[in-house]
Amino acid sequence: MAATVEISAREAEVLALVGEHLSNAEIGAQLFISVRTVESHVSSLLRKLEVPDRRALAQRASELARTDRSNPAPVLPTPLTSFIGRTRERAELTEMIKKHRQVTAVGPGGVGKTRLALTVAAEATGEYSDGVWFVDLVPITSPDTCVVAGTVALALGLGEQPGRSMDESVLAALADRHALLVLDNCEHVRDGVAPFIERLLETCPRLTVLATSRARLMVPFERVYTVPPMSLAGEGESDAVALFMDRAAAAGWPPNHALRDQVAEFCERLDGVALAIELAAARWTTLGLDGLTAGLSDQLRMLAGGARADDRHRSVRAALDWSHALLEPDDRVLLRRVSVLVKSFTVAAAAQVAASEKGVVAEGLARLVEQSLLVVTASPSGTEYRALETIRQYGMERLTEAGELVDARSRHLRWCLAEAADLAVVRAGWRPRFDAVADDFRVALAWAADRPEQRADAYRFARYLADLTFTRHLTGESQMRYEQAAALADDPAATAVLLRHAAAAAGCQMRGDDMYRLLRAAADAAHRAGDTAGAATDLATAATNAYRFSSKFARSLPPEEATALITEARELAGDDPAAQAALALAEAGRALTEAFGAAQGASDNAVPETIARAERAVELAHRTGDPLAESAALDTLAGAQSWAGDTFAAAATARRRIALLSSTPNTPAGTHELIDALGEATEAGLGVGDLPGARRWARQLADHPLLAEVGHRATCWLLVADALAGNVDEVLTRSVRFLEAWQRAGSPARTVLGAAVAGVEMIHGLRDDDSARREWNAVLNQLGTPPGHAHGYQAVFDAMLLLHNGQAREALERMAPEPGEVWRWVTWIWLHWYVALRAEATVLAGSSDAGDRLAEARTIVAGNPIAGAIVERAEALLAKDQERLLATADAFDAAGCRYQSARTMVLAGGDHAARGAAALADLGLAPMTPPWHP
Repeated sequence: MAATVEISAREAEVLALVGEHLSNAEIGAQLFISVRTVESHVSSLLRKLEVPDRRALAQRASELARTDRSNPAPVLPTPLTSFIGRTRERAELTEMIKKHRQVTAVGPGGVGKTRLALTVAAEATGEYSDGVWFVDLVPITSPDTCVVAGTVALALGLGEQPGRSMDESVLAALADRHALLVLDNCEHVRDGVAPFIERLLETCPRLTVLATSRARLMVPFERVYTVPPMSLAGEGESDAVALFMDRAAAAGWPPNHALRDQVAEFCERLDGVALAIELAAARWTTLGLDGLTAGLSDQLRMLAGGARADDRHRSVRAALDWSHALLEPDDRVLLRRVSVLVKSFTVAAAAQVAASEKGVVAEGLARLVEQSLLVVTASPSGTEYRALETIRQYGMERLTEAGELVDARSRHLRWCLAEAADLAVVRAGWRPRFDAVADDFRVALAWAADRPEQRADAYRFARYLADLTFTRHLTGESQMRYEQAAALADDPAATAVLLRHAAAAAGCQMRGDDMYRLLRAAADAAHRAGDTAGAATDLATAATNAYRFSSKFARSLPPEEATALITEARELAGDDPAAQAALALAEAGRALTEAFGAAQGASDNAVPETIARAERAVELAHRTGDPLAESAALDTLAGAQSWAGDTFAAAATARRRIALLSSTPNTPAGTHELIDALGEATEAGLGVGDLPGARRWARQLADHPLLAEVGHRATCWLLVADALAGNVDEVLTRSVRFLEAWQRAGSPARTVLGAAVAGVEMIHGLRDDDSARREWNAVLNQLGTPPGHAHGYQAVFDAMLLLHNGQAREALERMAPEPGEVWRWVTWIWLHWYVALRAEATVLAGSSDAGDRLAEARTIVAGNPIAGAIVERAEALLAKDQERLLATADAFDAAGCRYQSARTMVLAGGDHAARGAAALADLGLAPMTPPWHP
């Protein structure tokens, strides 16, 4: 009997979230722990609860959900059946995986490959510091490597990372892991599994792969272990006899030990094949040994002939045929019809695909369980059933022989359609409900998509699945399903709509080239439908996206190609309001891109014209009543205002976008626009000194589920806001998620991350933690930040640290360039911070022109509560006006800037300095070194 196990409070929290089908990154974000820590807890829970994979762990979590999570009850693992014998095989296979990085356990269906691999993996858990992971490949319908990788990712607790394929995510996650990966049932997807394993072994030097398959995978350096039948050595004391006796006893009537020699002879007739023995043992109580021997002997004679190598295949076939023949006719029908269900299923699902009443089906399923033809498990939603894959495939053969395959598949499709329609409404427990049927959905759609007579249902189902997978944050699959639905649509107008959805999903995935391709295809479909205005809108939007989201493109769109799109769109637009609005936006985007090359203040500056174009685009988009079109136009307007140096106008425009999108539906297009708007609003808040607003929008961005797997992107602006505010604990906590996610993503050189990294580096400098500061400085150097940005966030954060350490002259040197010389790089986010800190450094350094600098700075930062308070503080320091100086502390507190408030108190000197030092200590910062006291 398994021993009672103890689950820690943290493990209970992780287990509960696994039960909600969250990925490791999502769990880490909720619990404020690293993904590596989550992985360790999941690995421990798999071992403690004796479950093979993440699916089973999620189900166990659901079973425990009724207990008090704050005081979790000990769990008694309850394996369905015991593992019998195979001492030699376990030792041999264990030794092989110690010596070789890729081992394939091969053998016919029913010989016991999966149970042996699971047992060996469980016993080897302690040898792998990063755990043992089991992946069942049965549900996969396509041998494509990406599909295989997606299934592995799900088992590992990985979600989709925007801008990255699932196989890349798996490779990155396992790159430095010392782990054992068990891939079960590889034979039907060998073409996809083999290259995937080869890449794993090349990329992950400490990973070992144990695969099970009916044939070898033909992977370089593969070591094959042929799984033998249950041992017959020792006759009545053999493993085969022990298995029979154990399974027969489980039926309630243990065989007489005096029969062991006869049982041994019987097992030898079955070639020691585990599944055949278990099926026979299930009939022991009704037929006895004589009946079993007679029945199976006749069946084996019917299958006689052929090569001896096929004996084990014949043994399984004989046991299945014989077990099937002994069933009541109605139970035979039920067994073959439920074989279309891929994973665990309920009585209700079985009744639908079997075209029978629930009560009748429930009784039939119970009888099939008694005969070991189905496995039964308990779940929070009720009793569930599942057929072993060998038996399910046998049932499919019988279904085909009976001429019922099409009808059963059609009923399965209708059941899936009904389930999909129900899932269209998102309610509590939606994720587990979707995951429970997702494999059946994919199988049903794959079947229907290949049958012309099912085209209408396949089209409808592909649309359902596209929406559902997007809701489940499987954005890559969602894009694929939208494209699949578009290909199945008979109406080109519907095709155009679906391709637009696919393009938006591609945008969410950071795949600009796909977004462009799909919008061009949508334009072609709209043209075929006679919708020239729709085609014009698609073409113009394709050009606009090339301007707005250029960083998402692998191939930069040549200017002449974008111009050609706009020209063609203009020819097709007519007087359609939506097309005219899209065209105006594309032209404004082109003008803004061209204006970026103009120097501020030059006589030929195109900025005023660009702002006018953008305002016109906003006006036209507003008239259409489409909030997404208006948001896109507002984005371009905010960019133009930023480039013109109108910080407050740009911030106001960004806030308009947020207000406009406040009730955006959870669609690909809406989500794509909202994520972009939240980033822009956060930047705007930072630029005008609205730290509470910036943190609010940055938090929404950090918590957005679509960014859960890319914690570095999700948290970057929140880190910047907290660093500027002096929220040290928050920076230290979130920087762990940032760094881990960035490394997990392959340490991409993305300049947009530079401000966050520089902010974290500054916080460690303020804490006087030189080691951590050097670590983050190394990260900053890896981001490939253009040198010009040294006058933006790098100058601001460097100056803050230098001023904290009393190095006013060094801070002034760091910001030596005049604001007018560097405006292009500091832009609207950093200009006010740069100007204000520069003015303060001028005063603290004792520069003779401090008064002039302060007057200039006050004009530039007017209206910014934080930058304005910094300038006000500098003026008070210059005037040695302590009362005026202390008043700025209240201003900083009101603006949510605790660090600057504490700094003000230290600068005030005397008793105030002591309170300021205490405030800095409460923040977790080192003492400040003021250059002088008033």
